[in-house]
Amino acid sequence: MTQLPVAERAGVRRAAAGLVRADRRPFAAVLGLNALAAGAGLAGPWLLGRIVDEVRAGGGVGAVDRMALAILLCSLAQLLLSRWARFVGHRFGERTLARVRERYVDRVLALPASVVERAGTGDLTTRGTADVTAVGTTLRDAGPELLVNAVQAVFLTGAVFVLDPLLGLVGVVGLTPAWVALRWYLRRARAAYLAEGAAGSEVAESLSATVAGARTVEAFGLADRRVATNREALEVSRRARMRTLFLRSVFFPAVDVSYVLPVAGVLLSGGFLHAHGSVSLGAVVSCAVYLQQLAGPLDEVLMRTEELQAGAASFARVEGLAGAPRARADDSAVPAHDRIDVSGVRYAYERGGEVLRGVDLTVRPGERLAVVGPSGAGKTTLSRLLAGVDGPTEGSVTVGGVPVVSLGPERLRRQVVLVTQEHHVFLGTVRDNLLIAEPAAGEGELWAALGAVGAEGWVRDLPDGLDTELGAAEHAHSTDGSQAQQLALARVVLADPHTLILDEATALLDPATARNTEQALAAVLEGRTVIAIAHRLHTAHDADRVAVMEDGLLTELGTHDELVAAGGAYAALWGSWHGEPSDGTAAAADGAGPAGGRGGEASVYRK
Repeated sequence: MTQLPVAERAGVRRAAAGLVRADRRPFAAVLGLNALAAGAGLAGPWLLGRIVDEVRAGGGVGAVDRMALAILLCSLAQLLLSRWARFVGHRFGERTLARVRERYVDRVLALPASVVERAGTGDLTTRGTADVTAVGTTLRDAGPELLVNAVQAVFLTGAVFVLDPLLGLVGVVGLTPAWVALRWYLRRARAAYLAEGAAGSEVAESLSATVAGARTVEAFGLADRRVATNREALEVSRRARMRTLFLRSVFFPAVDVSYVLPVAGVLLSGGFLHAHGSVSLGAVVSCAVYLQQLAGPLDEVLMRTEELQAGAASFARVEGLAGAPRARADDSAVPAHDRIDVSGVRYAYERGGEVLRGVDLTVRPGERLAVVGPSGAGKTTLSRLLAGVDGPTEGSVTVGGVPVVSLGPERLRRQVVLVTQEHHVFLGTVRDNLLIAEPAAGEGELWAALGAVGAEGWVRDLPDGLDTELGAAEHAHSTDGSQAQQLALARVVLADPHTLILDEATALLDPATARNTEQALAAVLEGRTVIAIAHRLHTAHDADRVAVMEDGLLTELGTHDELVAAGGAYAALWGSWHGEPSDGTAAAADGAGPAGGRGGEASVYRK
């Protein structure tokens, strides 16, 4: 798998600044309210020092009561302003998180299918769930709390310097161990949290691959190998997690010890200065209280800094999609016609040899073309290039003179659609699942598309018709394989492409389901160019032309009868397949499909 990019520090800072600019007024309000709350909190220690000096000077109870009431009112004001600041901060965080989620979804949808496949679902899933959640926690909780406590810490430190600069300097020097521990932690934290996130993605990818291929794993006795692979991924994740735990276990104790030093330093130096008449006792008491109060905000700041590092690493992974390759769409290019031309195409995957080694092919509008050949010949790779999923390493694949890979998503789905054996039902209503293909479609068009693929009956029987929720939830309708395929084909009808590429579109369906969907598939194919990756030769028998792939080369091209008469590779395949009496292929010559067979494409070309 190829890891998706991670944003650099500068990119994360630019993205964070952009989020702040998008909601600058609430952000300014958070800062202002925190400043007012911190200012109100400064009055208490200062008034306490005044009380000490007043009592030493022989002041009465009335003066003490007035200052005590002032302390109470300032504390109440600080409480209200802090709560208001947190409320505004949380709202800012939720709105900003919504922007992050929307931007992430937009970027994922803009990724070329080839990039998504190479990255794997585990990395994208982890970034879209765990990492986005971590960013949300930072924006909703850590961010506002960090602002509140950072402003308070700055104001408290400033108050000590205002009362006595020398005591302020002593207090700051006492915080030096905390600063050293923070620097040590920050130099290591980002890399450690990024490694932890990457390891989590690898675990998710390994587990999802194991679950998706569970039947294959069981059939080939690969359970021990998959267990070993998963354990290895978990071990890497455990070591990455232990690294971040080690950083925290060193950072937090060092910081906790540092809180005592400023107060002790101010009391000792303040006592010495007071003994020499350089500072009043009230000022020493006020400075000591300020620094004692500083421990709370400073502790929160350092705690939130740790959360901020985790959140920043997650944000770097989420924001990293901005640097991922984008589909090179040319919206100005309009295909002049519907003919597909493949010229000198070569293709090699990143971690493998060359799959296609110079393929030339022209698919005429309205033609039924079957592509056959042994496994590994390059049939599926060719279908991906024809559909614009991948671009050729050399050569060109064009439709109407325009490279297929350069077409934007909207124009591409009007030209070429690849239908595979994987049919996805999205969470949402039936209407939502159909409007993905044509957002502007009206009610009548939706019902017409469902009717074309034979799905109108069961959709009308649903409790809310088009507005029935689909999925595995308690009150949702769970679709079976046939219904899922019909919804996928209805989307094809709404998209209305001129060319359909079928790569074993019904291979995963049971025989009964496959037979039930053949009529729906035939309705979708009516009047369109069809290219079928054929694993069953009945499809080739009914096609207008047959293309034979061998070892990445197009070795034969012609009608079924021409290729059989030529006595080449296709004739050998046909003879081998036709000679198996158990398939019921004796009727193949007149176009009959295998009795009870699973070949959903068996009738797609039948005229």
